[in-house]
Amino acid sequence: SSKTPQESSLSHRERSIVDNLNADQDATTKIQYLTLEDALLVPLEKHKVLDNYMDNQEDDPVLRKYLIFGVHWVSLITEHLLSHPFIVLRRQCQVYNASKSYHLHPLGLLPSIVHLHRRQGVGTLWKGVGSCLLVHGMTLAIDDVISKFSNGSREVDSRTPWRRFGQHVALKCLSIALVAPFHAALLVETVQSDIASEKSGLFDVFREGSLRLIQWRSPKSGRMLPAWALMGPSVTFGITKYLFNLVIHGVSSRIMRRRMTLALDVRGRRKGDTALEQQNAEIYASLIATLTTEVIFFPFETILHRLQLQGTRTIIDNLDNGCAVVPILTNYQGFADCYRTTIVTEGACGLYKGFGAVILQFAAHVAVIKLAKWTVNQITAATSKRPTPRIVQYYSI
Repeated sequence: SSKTPQESSLSHRERSIVDNLNADQDATTKIQYLTLEDALLVPLEKHKVLDNYMDNQEDDPVLRKYLIFGVHWVSLITEHLLSHPFIVLRRQCQVYNASKSYHLHPLGLLPSIVHLHRRQGVGTLWKGVGSCLLVHGMTLAIDDVISKFSNGSREVDSRTPWRRFGQHVALKCLSIALVAPFHAALLVETVQSDIASEKSGLFDVFREGSLRLIQWRSPKSGRMLPAWALMGPSVTFGITKYLFNLVIHGVSSRIMRRRMTLALDVRGRRKGDTALEQQNAEIYASLIATLTTEVIFFPFETILHRLQLQGTRTIIDNLDNGCAVVPILTNYQGFADCYRTTIVTEGACGLYKGFGAVILQFAAHVAVIKLAKWTVNQITAATSKRPTPRIVQYYSI
């Protein structure tokens, strides 16, 4: 049967559409498998079209989600687990008031670390790590419980109203006060020598912390300060350090995000890359805030740790040589007396004993983050649909 002119027109249009789709598919296949040698043969004016096509090709969202999740967990593990040996070294230096070596730089700590490992094994710098994680979990649980019963806010930002911000600060003060005795018990576990003390059980930190909380006015030791005398310095130190960290983190986060936005505009990256960049910006902002806070509040932490350890009859490793143990015998009357005594007997540098361990801690932290970022970049480059060597970058245009 003969076709009408309208049917012939529709058939011709359908064939044209099919031919165009096949041509587009062939061109897409050629573009995806374009090598550097082939790209050099393509006229420069056509690369803009090629780059626009590649910019619209998104990476696998599932893979990107797992990469972001992995980077986040690497940062958490580094902060709360891999940093523990350096925290142990730092606290042992802080509480030893009669030490001759101040360990203000990392090089002075290395011989002592070697001697400790030879005498007591690798686990000597991991003591109290289980209790540390338990106390951290207890802090988060107390924050959650108090916020639910008081309708307070657990998280704040620059848009939080002043009233809710005040409720949040009150919540943190109450949480710090409740956890302070357990932090004091945790301090004993992390600084006591393994070869001169009984090994602590996993839940001993709860028992010792509860005893210090119950013995509010009459401690079990004559030189031990009562819980009420430590509560004020602990809360003041904790909330001031928290607020300072909050401010520095907010400023650092804005600066890092601004730099990230400018980098995306200049380099013309795809939208799929912004999630990883935002994660990196947040990690570095948190690292900057933590480092700044630790440096500023290090002297006050030294005083607080000496007050918490007083009267506990703790024997620590002598980090002057790493081959002996020494008892901690002090008789401070309070925060101000500890500060004056330290300045007179040890000098201003006595407040920064063990600062070399902080340098080692954050150097290791940065190294782990750099390694994680390099790994993510390699995985992203290997799985990306965009060809790595772009002609525009080749000609430095």
